[in-house]
Amino acid sequence: MSTPLNMHAARTALNQDDRLRQWAESFLKARARALEPTMTDEEFDKHWLYIRPETMHAGAIEAVAAYRSLNDDPQNSAAEKSSD
Repeated sequence: MSTPLNMHAARTALNQDDRLRQWAESFLKARARALEPTMTDEEFDKHWLYIRPETMHAGAIEAVAAYRSLNDDPQNSAAEKSSD
């Protein structure tokens, strides 16, 4: 992924790459879970179904950026940083 990251690019990436989408959902779900420590797992699973669509949309850029930072080739990361 060498295109600049914006909402459109992030959403497109999530829609085209199932592995990325699953990773992003797990990432965003874990973050949402941390905000609701008093809920049981069962309560949170029900809550997640309700907030999932908005959370996935709003967190698309952050999730794709986090995925990139963990999975990019070190040479690509260095090249991107030097071009900034």
